[in-house]
Amino acid sequence: MRVKPGFAIAALTLFVALDLHAASEIVVAIRYLQAEGTSHSHLYLYRDDGKFLRQLTNDNSGQDVDPIFAPGGATIVFTREKPDNSPLEFWSVQPLGSDLRKLDSAPDWYEQTKTSSYFTNRDAAPAAESPVPSTSTSPAGLIGERKSYKAPDASVELILRKDPSDPDDQVNGEHHGKHYVIRYLKTGIQADFGTLPGFFGVYEILHENQNPDRQFLFDGLLRVAFFGLHLNSTDGDTSFALDLNGPRFVRLSPNWAAPVPLPGEGAFLTLTENRYLPVPGTSKTVNCSYMEHWDAQLQKVRYARPNAAAICYGASIYRPDRTPTVITVRQNAD
Repeated sequence: MRVKPGFAIAALTLFVALDLHAASEIVVAIRYLQAEGTSHSHLYLYRDDGKFLRQLTNDNSGQDVDPIFAPGGATIVFTREKPDNSPLEFWSVQPLGSDLRKLDSAPDWYEQTKTSSYFTNRDAAPAAESPVPSTSTSPAGLIGERKSYKAPDASVELILRKDPSDPDDQVNGEHHGKHYVIRYLKTGIQADFGTLPGFFGVYEILHENQNPDRQFLFDGLLRVAFFGLHLNSTDGDTSFALDLNGPRFVRLSPNWAAPVPLPGEGAFLTLTENRYLPVPGTSKTVNCSYMEHWDAQLQKVRYARPNAAAICYGASIYRPDRTPTVITVRQNAD
């Protein structure tokens, strides 16, 4: 069978585009918790669509944390934390797993790299703070107030209003926010949050830590706002994405999840908390954390082994066809 030249060119163009996207890779420092002995954090490389590529480190003398792609993506630099207050070590490795070497000191660019911007539920969060918060507190003076937020394209307005006679509206907890309103400005159609699919309760709208005036994440087909809600002293907080294309609510985690934008993509990462997960082979439970990727349809992939109890100690994604090319979540933000 002969292929028409036009078809061949189109197919080659599609292949090149797909290959560029597939070149985006994420390195994650993960500590898989085990039933006996000391577990260690190692580096694992994934394709951004969740396909596992390879394990990059396996040394058990310390914990490998805070991996960051170098500008250009040729190497990954990370910190090795040794026990007994030993000095930190700095290492580099290539994404193919070769040329693992100890460095005399951390490169300047590595020291200067902070956690990329993320959405937070705190009124004033310094840019260097970790995206996983402790249990949040209610913003003072919010009860009885009415706040509104317009989307950057002026298509939607979110009106955060409360009913003073509704007990659920007086506390930061389940069922709060059912009287909040989503209003489509071009048509005038509106709905209470409590009528939307996936509603469980929302309290405060999240904002970008580096820009408190940014409450929406619009990129390509992705059109969302994020909300936080307090559960209780045991389970902490949880967070939701309000999908404005639905509209509907999608819970990002049973506990907390901090959204990290991926500029130029209709997607975002989350540093996700899962509390009280069982350690395989034991009756113990532990608080875990993972890196996850969400697309414009709010479908997620997790960068970890299935059903594993694990802790994430930082991650970095290299995107050669995007700006910025490197997005980083650090364990040690300072």
